[in-house]
Amino acid sequence: MYKHFFKRVFDLMLALIALPFWFIILVIVGSIIYFQDKGSIFYNAPRLGKYGKIFKMYKFRSMKMNAPDLRNEDGSTFNAEDDPRLTTIGKFIRKTSLDETPQLINIIKGDMSIIGPRPDLPEHHELYEGNDERKLEVRPGVTGFNQAYYRNTVPWKERIQNDIYYIDHLSWWLDIKIFSKTAITVLKREDIYVTEKSTKSNKNTSVGM
Repeated sequence: MYKHFFKRVFDLMLALIALPFWFIILVIVGSIIYFQDKGSIFYNAPRLGKYGKIFKMYKFRSMKMNAPDLRNEDGSTFNAEDDPRLTTIGKFIRKTSLDETPQLINIIKGDMSIIGPRPDLPEHHELYEGNDERKLEVRPGVTGFNQAYYRNTVPWKERIQNDIYYIDHLSWWLDIKIFSKTAITVLKREDIYVTEKSTKSNKNTSVGM
């Protein structure tokens, strides 16, 4: 009952409660993004949603306009503290995860959940193997099992298996634990960027991108 009904009800209620506070963030952060690097304050990217439906995911733009798209060897997005593509405000909103807050709109629209697997790029669908596609059984989340406990320290294929573990054990209590752990991780600013260890792990699990 929670997975198929109450989870969506809680998502919608919490998103609507948070929306007025997000408007304050929008005015402040959006203004800084625009004046620091003229251009759109949002980065809107296609992502894989529930059952493989493609949707537009919203984020605050943390990179300079027309920055090149860099990927790790496993096809995941390149992420490093010294990334020259990041703007000054971009580094801050990445560290604090404020760049993800526009996804409140995605939650209200029904594209995403507060807790769930982080959505993959559409082209990743072709790289799914075995039971990987099970990741698409639920709405993707603003945060999830990986983000709470590992953030950016495990390779893409391992993250998918963690997502499937979450789906198999999905419950109200697990969502509460993930939400609480995410808050602690964000406040401590832990595992924001890929470490040398995780980079080597990525190379060992390359999927041919």
